Amino acid sequence: MRFRLITAETFKGLSRNVAMTISVILVSFVSLLFVGSAALLQSQISTMKGEWYDKVQVSVYMCPPSSARPECVGGEATQAQIDAVEQLLGSQALSSYVKDYTIETKAEAYAKFKKAYGNSPIGRTATEEMMPISFRVKLNDPEKYQVVSEQFTGRDGVERVVDQRSTLEPLFLVMNRATWITGGLAAIMALAAVLLISTTIRLSAMSRSKETSIMRLVGASNLFIQLPFILEGVIAALIGALMSIGALWLGVHYIVEHWLSRSVTFTSAFIRTSDVLYIAPWLILAAVALAAISSAVSLSKYTRV
Repeated sequence: MRFRLITAETFKGLSRNVAMTISVILVSFVSLLFVGSAALLQSQISTMKGEWYDKVQVSVYMCPPSSARPECVGGEATQAQIDAVEQLLGSQALSSYVKDYTIETKAEAYAKFKKAYGNSPIGRTATEEMMPISFRVKLNDPEKYQVVSEQFTGRDGVERVVDQRSTLEPLFLVMNRATWITGGLAAIMALAAVLLISTTIRLSAMSRSKETSIMRLVGASNLFIQLPFILEGVIAALIGALMSIGALWLGVHYIVEHWLSRSVTFTSAFIRTSDVLYIAPWLILAAVALAAISSAVSLSKYTRV
C-alpha cells in the first residue's frame, strides 16, 4: 500500500508540473552531456598519448660536412665522436632510459630526403655527402625524454637533439584546455540543475501543503512525506542522464567511429562506444545523487508543517 501510494503521488506530481519537469530533464541532459564530453575528451587524450608517446623518439643529429650552427664550428663529426655518442647510448648510465637505438647512415638519410624534397630545388642540389649521420633513440619512458636530451646536447660533434614529443605537446595542451573548458561548463550547468531541481520540488511541495499537513497529522514520517517529491526530481534527472548517454553514444558512433576514424589516417587512437558505456553508470549515479541531495535539502524546510 505504501509503495503504491508513493508511486501514485510521485507521478501525480510529475503530471502537475509538466513544464518544470521538462526543464529539469533538459538542464540535467545538458549538464551531464558536458560532464560526459569532458570525460570522453580526457579519455581521447589518454588514448592518443598511449599510441603516440609509444612511438616518440629522440633523434641525435651529428654534425654534417657543412653546418652554420655554432655547435659544428669544428666541421663534420669525426668517427671518434660518433663512437662516443654510441657508447654513451649503450652505457649503464642510460640503460634505464634508452630502450634501443638505431643509426641512420648518410645513404638512409639521403633516401628519406629525396623522398620528401626530391622535386624541389633543394632536393635536386642535395648530395648524399651533405647528409648527417644520426641516432634514433627509443625510450623506455617518453615522459623522461629531457634526461636523454640533456646528455647529448652540447656534446662534441652533435649538431642538435630533436625530440618528437615536443611537437605533440601543443596538441595535447589544446585538448587539455578544451577539457577544462568543457568541465567548467559542466560545473555551471550542474549548479543550474541543482537550483532548478530545488525550485521545482519546492513549488511542488508548496502546491501540496494541505496534503502533507494531513499526512503529518495522521502520523506519517518525514521520509514517507518527502520520498514522492525526491523521486520526482530523481526520475526527471534520470531521464536527462539517459538522454545524455544516448547523445554521447550517437556522437561517438557516427562522428568518431564512422567519420574521424576513416578521415584521419595519421592515427588510429580513437575512443569507442564502449568508452561511453563505461562512463554511463557514473553519469546515472551523478544524476540520481544530484537530484536526491538537492531535493532532500530543499524539502527539509518546505515539508514541515
